[in-house]
Amino acid sequence: MAKVNISLDAELVVEVMVLAGVGSPQDAVEAVVRDYIARGHRTEARTGLKEQGLREVEAKPQEPQA
Repeated sequence: MAKVNISLDAELVVEVMVLAGVGSPQDAVEAVVRDYIARGHRTEARTGLKEQGLREVEAKPQEPQA
């Protein structure tokens, strides 16, 4: 797996370490990134289903209005 080196504010990393209950900066950053990705997938799943439902409604022929 490829590795990426970045610089982060130490206070941010320490705060994440405390909130996530992890002991290393590496684990803290990985936890945040994994959580962000999981949220994106959940959002896509929710909005994808909603958009699919809207497409089905729009695809139905509309009855003439009186």
